[in-house]
Amino acid sequence: MMSQQVETRHSRIAATYKAREVEGALDLYFYRPLGFRLAEFFADLKVTPAGVSLLAGLCGVIAGHLYFYRNLSINIAGMVLHLCANALDNADGQLARLTQQESRKGRIIDSVADHLGFASVYIHLTLRYSLAGASPAIWLLALGAAISHALQGAASDYYRTAFLYFAGGARTEMDSSDALRSDYRKLSWRQRAWDKIFLALYLNFTLQQELLAPGLKKLREIGNALFHGQIPGWLEQRYRANAGQMLMWWRLLMTNTRMLVLFLLLFLGHPIYYFWFELIPLNVLFVYLIVRQEKMAKSLEQLVVVRRSTQLPHWS
Repeated sequence: MMSQQVETRHSRIAATYKAREVEGALDLYFYRPLGFRLAEFFADLKVTPAGVSLLAGLCGVIAGHLYFYRNLSINIAGMVLHLCANALDNADGQLARLTQQESRKGRIIDSVADHLGFASVYIHLTLRYSLAGASPAIWLLALGAAISHALQGAASDYYRTAFLYFAGGARTEMDSSDALRSDYRKLSWRQRAWDKIFLALYLNFTLQQELLAPGLKKLREIGNALFHGQIPGWLEQRYRANAGQMLMWWRLLMTNTRMLVLFLLLFLGHPIYYFWFELIPLNVLFVYLIVRQEKMAKSLEQLVVVRRSTQLPHWS
């Protein structure tokens, strides 16, 4: 009886994953179980996923401020808040899936909250060194790291979403800039100003993703045109086989890696090296993965065109 209850609970937690393949080990064994408990707690309180996202953003902003101080105890308090922010960032999506409240607006608010949290980290770390007499060049170093972070995060999110779209069954989560631009034009500044602002931010984020991955964008457009959102089994299998090998490396460009490195450097008293970590090793990995993914997308695009031109009936 006890084993059945445990199995049932594990099944309920698994139902709130996006897909097991895109989850890292730290997510599966720490953040997702913790996030599920938080999601249940917030569901009982009738808190919306957007409310949880905003709370995560607030924790992230305060954590970034606490990294400003050259006091390890205060920095540790910031790390705890940063962990809370990441747990809440997991919980908002799990809450949305648990309560069937998934929406584009929720994804937009979640993205804005994430960016605010890490913007606070970059700003306060830069101030920490600037006010201690560092060269003004520290601002250029931080800006380069922040831009790198934004591009890496946008690309890794796009390729993870693409994996869910082509191989994970999540057909509705891969937004296009054309659709977003059309929806943006329909919104009135007078009646829905905040919605229009949030959608403008999300449109800009999506445009970045598509510019970074034109081959993947074209593959998705061809897939939509030919299959109308019903990805055939052979393409699912081929995409899973090719892209699945790179998911582990894309996960290194996500939040968990950055947090672990930042925490280590804060303990060592040299968080400035976090900027160099962004600029050099993560960018090298980023460029390598972009090149590999684009080659894969073009190869699959050619395969789709060939299959279509030969009029093979095996679309499923």
